[in-house]
This record gives sequence, C-alpha cells and structure tokens, in this order.
Amino acid sequence: MVLYTSPFPNSFLSVLHSFSWGLIFPCYWLADRLVASFVPTTYEKRQRADDPCYFHALCIIITTPIYLALLVASLPFALIGFLLWSPLQSARRPYIYSRLEDKNHANGATLLTEWKAAGNGKSFCFGSANVCLLPDSLARFNNVFNTQARAKEIGRRIRNGASRPQIKIYIDSPTNTSISAASFSSLVSPQGGDSTNRTVNAGIKRTTSMEYKGDNSGSNNSEDSREDKGGAGEPNEGEENSCIVRINGEDNGLMSDTETDTVNGQAHASGPAEASLEGDAEISKTPNHKQKEGDSGSLDSYSASRESLVKVRVGDGTVDQSTVNNKLLYKASIMKKTSVRKKKHTDETFDHEISAFFPANLDFLCLQEVFDKRAAEKLKEQLHHYFEYIVYDVGVYSCHGCCSFKFVNSGLLFASRYPVMDAAYHCYPNGRGTDSLASKGALFLKVQVGSTPQDQRIVGYISCTHLQAIAGDTTVRCEQLDMLQDWLSEFRKSTSSSSTANPEELVAFDVICGDLNFDNCSSEDKLEQQHSLFTHYKDPCRIGPGEDKPWAIGTLLDPEGLYDEEVCTPDNLQKVLESEEGRKGYLVYPTSKNHGSSQKGRKASLKGNGRRIDYMLYTEEGLYLEWKVEVEEFSFITQLAGLTDHLPVAMRLMVSTGEDDP
Repeated sequence: MVLYTSPFPNSFLSVLHSFSWGLIFPCYWLADRLVASFVPTTYEKRQRADDPCYFHALCIIITTPIYLALLVASLPFALIGFLLWSPLQSARRPYIYSRLEDKNHANGATLLTEWKAAGNGKSFCFGSANVCLLPDSLARFNNVFNTQARAKEIGRRIRNGASRPQIKIYIDSPTNTSISAASFSSLVSPQGGDSTNRTVNAGIKRTTSMEYKGDNSGSNNSEDSREDKGGAGEPNEGEENSCIVRINGEDNGLMSDTETDTVNGQAHASGPAEASLEGDAEISKTPNHKQKEGDSGSLDSYSASRESLVKVRVGDGTVDQSTVNNKLLYKASIMKKTSVRKKKHTDETFDHEISAFFPANLDFLCLQEVFDKRAAEKLKEQLHHYFEYIVYDVGVYSCHGCCSFKFVNSGLLFASRYPVMDAAYHCYPNGRGTDSLASKGALFLKVQVGSTPQDQRIVGYISCTHLQAIAGDTTVRCEQLDMLQDWLSEFRKSTSSSSTANPEELVAFDVICGDLNFDNCSSEDKLEQQHSLFTHYKDPCRIGPGEDKPWAIGTLLDPEGLYDEEVCTPDNLQKVLESEEGRKGYLVYPTSKNHGSSQKGRKASLKGNGRRIDYMLYTEEGLYLEWKVEVEEFSFITQLAGLTDHLPVAMRLMVSTGEDDP
C-alpha cells in the first residue's frame, strides 16, 4: 500500500487548492475572530474583572464594525474560492504522511534500532489525548483559547516529557515501599563519581522519569549527549534511555545519614518502614500556581523551550558521570503502585499512576480533535523533534466519501518512532447534529517494530478513532463501534502478507486508542458498555460492564475549573486528582437518573472517580501464538494542564517472546 505524502496526486491540483483556500481564508479568519470576541473564557473573565475602565468592552465596540465590514467585503472572494475548493476535495487524499528526513532535527532523540525478537521481550508505550485544537471561536465553548499557541505548546510538552530518560527503581523490602525525595536527589548526582547499579533481585517496581534542566546550550548539549551514548554500554531491548537501580531491604530500608549525604551517585531508600504507598517524591517543585522558570508547564522554562534534553543511558555496569553538566537540575515523577488510593487489589499485575509527565520512551501517540489545519502544522513541527513518522490532516472534506457535507477533517493525528507500513482511513457515515459537520472516523495503521533472525517482519496494528459526542446518541456510537471492528478486520486482511503455513510477518500487538465519548459507569451508556468490542479487546481500567477498577479515574475535566489555581499546572492537577474530594471538584462525573444535573450541587452523592471516556484497548487475538502480551504500566497524565479539557492516558505493553524472558 502506498503512503500519501501530499494531499493531492499532482502539483497542479495542489496549487489550485492553495489558491482557492487563499480566497476563502480571509473570510474564515474574520468570522472566527468576530465570534471569538464574544465568547470569553473564565481566564479572560478574571483578567477583565480587574479592569475599571472597561477597556475590553471598548475594544469590542470599535472592532466589531470593522470585522463586519471586512467580512462582508471578503464574502464574494470566499464564494469564488469555495466553488473551486469544493470539487477539488474529490481528488484529495485521506491523510498526509510525514517522515522526518533530516534526523539531526530530532535533537538527539534516539531512533530505535530494530528488535530482533531474540532473547528478552520488548515493551512498547502508547499514548492518547484529546487536545481540543478547534478553530479558536469553537474552542472557547470548551473554555480553551489561542489554538495556535496551544498547539505549539502541546507538542513541546509531549516531546519534552517523552524524551526524558527513564530510571527504573526496584525495591526489595517486605515492609518499606516508599522512597523519600532525599533518596532521589542522589540518583544522578552531577558531582558524583562512579555509580554502580545494585543487583538485588527485583521486588516492587517503581519507574522514575527525570527531566533535566541546564544552561541554554541546547545544540552543544545535544551533541555531547549523542557522544556519551556512543561510548556507553547498550541498554537491554525495550529499555532505551533507562537507568536501572536496584535497592535492597537491609535495615528495613533505612540508610545512615552519612550515606544520605554522599555524592557517589548511588540511590538508596530512606524513611520509616511504615510509610504509606501513596508517598510522592518530587524534586524542585514550584509551589506557586504561576509557572516559573523551570516548571514543566511554563512556556518560558528551560524544560519547555530547550530543543534537546540531556539523556543518561546505563547498561549493566558503572555509570560514567564525568560528562554530565555540573549545573544540571532534575525533576522526578515516580510511578507508584497506587496513586489514587491505597492498593486493595493486591493481585493487580501492572503499575498504574497519575503522572505529571508523559511516559519516557513514548513510542506511539494518537491524538483527537486536531481540527485546525494551521494548528496541526505547528503541532507536527514540534512532535517531529521526537517522532520520526507522523500521519496528520486525516479525513475528507465537502461531500466526498460521506453522506453529508464535511467542513473539517476527522481531527485524528498519529505519531510514531517506528516506520509506518500501511495506513487507511474510514469516515463514519452516521454522524448526527454538529458531529456530522466533521469527518469523524477511524485511522488504521500498521507499523514495523523489528524483524526476526529469519528475516520475518515483526509488525503491530494501531487504530485511532473518535466517536459521536452528543449525549444520548447511544445507538449511533454502537453502530460506529460495529463499523470500527469490521474495518479493522478488513484492514488486517488486506495488509497481511502472511499465511498460516509460511508466516512472513509476526504480529506483536493490536491496540485501539481514542475518545469513545462514553464511560463505563454512566447509566445512560449501558448499551456501549456491553458492546462486543470489549469481548475481543481488553480495557486495563475495567472490571466489567458498569464497573471500573478502583484506581481508574475520569479523563474529562470540568471546563469551568481549567484555570483555577489548584489545577492550572501539571503538578497541582496531579495532587488534586490523587484525592477523592479533588476529583469531585474538577472532573465530570458519570450521569445517573437518581441525581440532578448540577454537579456542584450533588458532590456528596457522586460515586466513582469521574467519566473515563478516553480509552486504550489491546487484544491477544490474532497475534503470534508463541508470544504473550501483558500490560506493564498504565498512566493518567496531567502534563497538558490548562491546554485541554481531557486527561491524556498512556499504556505500556510488554511483548514476551518466551525465550529467556525473566
């Protein structure tokens, strides 16, 4: 299957399309700005409350007639442009595939070597987020604004979070599973000399991701980082940019003060043996809600603006710290066995957390509601600093391919560190109401993640979708789920080059990501909760229809509270969501026939942990029979606090080959 690298098959159609859109754009932009001026966000309302001269009202009075006059003047040109633009959409391709040709532009982000499927298995990390990148006037109805700036910042935060080195900490102690902030301050000490990984048998696993901030020498640091990687030992497969530290349980996990103060780079556990599992260790935290220099969410911070991050890679030996900049600061986010409440289900087989960062070594990213084309370009440019392969501008326009006229595309975007082999898009033909104006559908992708010693390709399938959003359209969503399964089955058959007797490809995983617009606890969503999709695909957060696991939380934020001081930064939002009362104040909760419509007035009667409408599903059906797929980690992410009204989610899958797996 040919991947489309341009929206049209020839340059003539591309030029004609650009010309027609150039005639339409002034009218579109003026209409967008005119409507946006009358739809303020809560952030703008608070800013204007301190304006005694009513300056904004005066601006609206002056600019509105100007916008209207220019809008009327641009209408004839827009009409001519529309008459050219609309028929061109029949020749338009359903997506654009972008591959990063200049790998130096990736600022040292490690491009993964092929997995040979020999020896240990390999883990793959998937992320999904609804980023609400609509035209600015429409985005304001979700209480977010400045779509172009948000797109750039969203991409910057994602790549900065994903490109951090990952430090895995194993604690071998039956009584103490907490780690103090002091113990993390010596994990990668700039002044440290030799640092040796402790080799104690694995106990309880925690994952710590560190974000480094230093002086503004991005390019030099990036080059130095690449040189360091070349001289360091190669990590195990599936552990790129990771440092493994093993901690034993001697003296019940207590270490002496002398050891605590040393700067030899070794990590150790400290604190009382009875410390709870919810203990969260973070370093260099900014308590003020106003983001300061170095805050992970600040537009002007080193962590947000540096073009590259210094990474440390550790093999099974001594860490050479001599090349690490002495001015480095770190910020840690710890993966805990439970982040929301005390762990009651001790039989849970994987880690789960509420994290202030996207997971390190993120391999695949599925985004929804990237509707604005200019915002998509800005987002793509930022993501290309980390992801080499991106599929964007997915969907159809006008009357082509769907039953009703489509003004915007599907809003889907896919980014990958692995090469895309095949891609296909289908538009849902049964959209209703305002959803029918967008070409919502499903994007199916086949990626190559490695090869066997016998030159068999190792591939994976990823599906990204966004279902009908209007409440009460249960039947529409169920029909779309039926179509999703049928299209995915057809895509796998059409792209498979294997036979049972002589397989040329080995399928490692099959994952579905997206905003399904229903939750597993609302009484009005019972039909979707019992759909056959959940018999073929597993939801790591779900126990059964109508019941989520205790640690699972909602992914839909209350738009009215997006800019409150308590939740406007990633760290603050993480803290709030770790408490039941905090979730009641800032998450949208499942609907019930027994409750009123006002969430604020029914706080006491709220049940569960919020509406979880963003899903990550995986299956064990149709994969290579001798391999086993298990969830290794699941995260709810707060790094996009203040930029969207959804919580991103991430899942790490471990593909075990059965050969010398630990």
